[in-house]
Amino acid sequence: MPMVAAPALSFLRARPAAGRLFLAAAVVLAAGCSRPPPPEEPVRAVKVMTVGVGALDASPEFSADVRARVESRLGFRVAGKITRRQAELGQHVERGQVLAQLDPQDYRLAAEAARAQAAAAQTQRDLAAADLRRYRELREQNFISGAELDRREASFKSAQAQFEQAQAQVASQGNQASYTTLVADVAGVVTGIDAEPGQVVSAGTPVVRIAQDGPRDVVFAVPEDRAGALALGSPVQVRGWAGGREIEGRVREVAASADPVTRTYTVKVGIDAADAPALGATVYARPQALAHGGVPVIKLPTSALRQEGQGTAVWVLDTASMTVKSQPVQVATADGNEAVIAAGLAPGQQVVTAGVHVLTAGQKVAVYREKGTAPPPPPGGAANPAAAGSR
Repeated sequence: MPMVAAPALSFLRARPAAGRLFLAAAVVLAAGCSRPPPPEEPVRAVKVMTVGVGALDASPEFSADVRARVESRLGFRVAGKITRRQAELGQHVERGQVLAQLDPQDYRLAAEAARAQAAAAQTQRDLAAADLRRYRELREQNFISGAELDRREASFKSAQAQFEQAQAQVASQGNQASYTTLVADVAGVVTGIDAEPGQVVSAGTPVVRIAQDGPRDVVFAVPEDRAGALALGSPVQVRGWAGGREIEGRVREVAASADPVTRTYTVKVGIDAADAPALGATVYARPQALAHGGVPVIKLPTSALRQEGQGTAVWVLDTASMTVKSQPVQVATADGNEAVIAAGLAPGQQVVTAGVHVLTAGQKVAVYREKGTAPPPPPGGAANPAAAGSR
């Protein structure tokens, strides 16, 4: 209250009514200078569920594609310029069907040269054979020595060897000429074209890729933590992306090492070719070894989870004080739109399922119920999610 001077006090004693008015004004002024009390925090209405134990019925599916068990990359066994390509992408070819051709002119000339050399070697061989016959007759008549006859026999053997070498060269050059035509060694479907007419290719360069007819594989990738559960021969259910009946398959191969980029393991499932979808089709694979049915777990809707520091937490309702407190939890996996809780909660606790990002620790709340709904069950009952959202 402000101080009053002595003359003013004398005036107030002389006139009591004016003094009362002055004192009332001083009290009002003093009250206006004090701070107003802080407003009370609003009581938010939240929707909760009682934690209970449910059954986990999870059977993970993986996106996969259909591939041929054996895919060959065919190329010419000799180098040259491609003059023609008969194979087309997606075409089904039979064994022995022509796929592409090289320019054979150089190889034809080489084959003709080899045949000419063989003819010359044959002539030399025939001359050596004639000389050997004459020298044998002379040796029988003792006109020449045995050493001279031995030299003629050696000359004949050398000519014979050169003739055989020339014949082998003719056969080799003939094969080289035939290699200028690329033919399919198996029946299958052309899945790739790697070279075009006019292109010069070296020996062994892939030109056509063929997926061989026969068994098919369903190929997909699994994370590192699940690869160990897939044993060879374990059953896998395969269904088409567009529906249709399921196909029974078996795990045929699991990669020995993880992909360096994705850190996943490639799994190949063998299926019957008669029931297999088209090559390259997208399918879904459901390994039976990774299915979990009837396992008792605690599940919460994902709307109840929030990030707190480096982990995950939920708001737990204290029904005695109607306040919330933060409870860290450990999430094991997902089951549809629900999270499977591995640790942190016990059956019977009340957990806030919506509006978790607007609450603070110790905040008073009220349980929201829609009109016409029964009050929530007492703690300790089975899981009973209330309506989501907060006011």
